[in-house]
Amino acid sequence: DIHYLVVPAMARNKRSDAVLLLAGGPGQSAISVAPMLLPGLARLNNQRDLVFIDQRGTGKSAPLQCPDEKALPLQDAMNSQHQLARLRACMASLQRLPHGDLRQYTTTLAMQDVEAVRAHLGYTQWNLIGASYGTRAALEYQRQFPSSVRRTVLDGVAPADMALPVSFSADGQAALEALLKACEADVGSGTSADASVHCGTRMPRLRQEWQELLADLPRTVQVTHPMTGASESLTLERDTLLRAVRLPLYMPVLASALPEAIHAAAQGRFTPLLGLSSTMGSSKATRLLFMGMHFSVVCAEDMPRLDAPGHLPAGADFGDSDARWYRSVCGFWPRAAVDPAFYTLPRAVSPVLLLSGGADPATPPRHGERVAQALGAQAQHVVIPQAGHGVMQLGCMREVVARFITAPDGQALGQDVRCASGIPRPTVFVPTQPRAASGDAS
Repeated sequence: DIHYLVVPAMARNKRSDAVLLLAGGPGQSAISVAPMLLPGLARLNNQRDLVFIDQRGTGKSAPLQCPDEKALPLQDAMNSQHQLARLRACMASLQRLPHGDLRQYTTTLAMQDVEAVRAHLGYTQWNLIGASYGTRAALEYQRQFPSSVRRTVLDGVAPADMALPVSFSADGQAALEALLKACEADVGSGTSADASVHCGTRMPRLRQEWQELLADLPRTVQVTHPMTGASESLTLERDTLLRAVRLPLYMPVLASALPEAIHAAAQGRFTPLLGLSSTMGSSKATRLLFMGMHFSVVCAEDMPRLDAPGHLPAGADFGDSDARWYRSVCGFWPRAAVDPAFYTLPRAVSPVLLLSGGADPATPPRHGERVAQALGAQAQHVVIPQAGHGVMQLGCMREVVARFITAPDGQALGQDVRCASGIPRPTVFVPTQPRAASGDAS
């Protein structure tokens, strides 16, 4: 009932400890993202099998899939009341499935599935690699089955107690503030030649334009649908604008175009901003989140922690936007009761490498730092200052991860990451200008 993919090791005399990839989301199919990850795992695949498991609720493992909304008219897709109505209908259809008890899709139960797969395949131990929500899954597997884990890589650390809807606000605000400050500081020498390539010179009022945009909502705008190309009119709400800005912040290369998109929106052109945010889910593998599984996990695991003390204050711009949305959905979505032990972080008994991007709006270093302290002496936390959400695929970091997993016992920790720590923030995106017609003196 649990679907998995095994990529056999190249070596004839392979190691008995496979590498297990735990996908993000929550709601992503690990098998669907395998083709994108395999090139970066080639060295590990020399001597070790690579295993991808579709976590229960995703892929072909009792899937909880809601209809894809990417091709809906924007006015319908972005209207919160319409979204809630579609989610209610999706919930009802999922509950009619043979596997439709939505209280059976917690991370704790899913990691018991993973242990069953390990035993079935006969591996002595796993080397876990978890990304984003996959780090929560890895930590929970490690809590329940510590003797089944040889090494663990956590890329973009999202512990069980972070309460995603609350963290999104504070961490997204910090990432946006860093972007605005970087733009203001990027002024070059002040010459006319610099004006077109330096963010602060090109858009000196970017911060004010952003605040004016927020103050002018809701408003009716004319945009081109990023998927269908159709011209549409829609009422743009504050929450929709905040989501459109937060998504590109996940990837610095997309965030480099965000100042230009905000500047264009301030002039009444919203298509660049909506198109930029849609780029995050442009591939089928990243676009398809199994939303039934997503809400089953978040409503059961994050909502009980929403009002717990210790969270950072809400961001000035983002406020309680995400918290309000998840409260609305989880108000009717069935939820499991979660064991309080799920939120604990026992000391690690095997080496753990934690990776954080300093510009990550979802899982910034503050989460990795706290988890590393809780895990103790067996943990090494690495921060790549200008990286976004996901560090493992950056250049030499693939080699760092491979060294960590293949190192002899006692030599895994203390990895040198100077090869990546100096990666700069991408320069601001400047749109191309149409070339003047031949003979045009202008």
